[in-house]
Amino acid sequence: MTHTAAPAHGLSAELVSRRAGGRLILDGVDIAPPPGATVGLLGPNGSGKSTLLRILAGLLAPATGVVTLDGHPLAGLGRRTVARRIAVVDQHAVTQVDLSVLDVVRLGRIPHRRAWSAPDRTDEEAVADALRRTGLAERSGQSWHTLSGGERQRVQIARALAQQPRELLLDEPTNHLDIQHQLDLLALVAALPVTSVIALHDLNLAAMFCDRITVMKAGRVVAGGTPAEVLTEELIEDVYRVRAVVTPDGPDGRPSVRFLPRR
Repeated sequence: MTHTAAPAHGLSAELVSRRAGGRLILDGVDIAPPPGATVGLLGPNGSGKSTLLRILAGLLAPATGVVTLDGHPLAGLGRRTVARRIAVVDQHAVTQVDLSVLDVVRLGRIPHRRAWSAPDRTDEEAVADALRRTGLAERSGQSWHTLSGGERQRVQIARALAQQPRELLLDEPTNHLDIQHQLDLLALVAALPVTSVIALHDLNLAAMFCDRITVMKAGRVVAGGTPAEVLTEELIEDVYRVRAVVTPDGPDGRPSVRFLPRR
């Protein structure tokens, strides 16, 4: 893969590598999501998607390479500074504390507040806007523990939006959701005015909602581009070891993937 210099604006990883348990998890990965784009991060289990997202968020440090934010190394920025810019939505959010939807969403304002200070008008406006965007304004008083899986994911996105980030990282947010909630959640994310990187398993969902796709295999980036450029029958067989028929019959000529039975 040809190495390109990081852009001056936005989030970027250059030649990032990471080992765990003696195994190379990421091997010289470059990724530079275009500002404002929705980028799908695809690849089989063990390809390094979750590790890459955690490194992009500053939660893990790369063994080699550098992650930059607006051209500045992420490692040199304070945790609070990073948290004001980058929000993360994990696969599973669990709490034993009996919090309301409003309580959870208010957690997104912590990076913007001084320690022990009460929420101010700016905080409350950001929380109210996040609840409105995610369709949760009428549910703000409801207990977190009474919510379905899809509703909890929506609350976690509202919490992330309350941070008012410019970059949003989501690790397989559609896992364990029914089809309607998968479509609703990805439509919500794709419409947000932020740069989003979403680790996904479903190739058709990625084709429907992502502006660009990055495909990983064994810790390396093996393809990147628009869904039509990347999702080919040859790539799917190489990366996933399955046969598929790819046709450009989705909206705006986006590809549709139909898997074939194993020989």
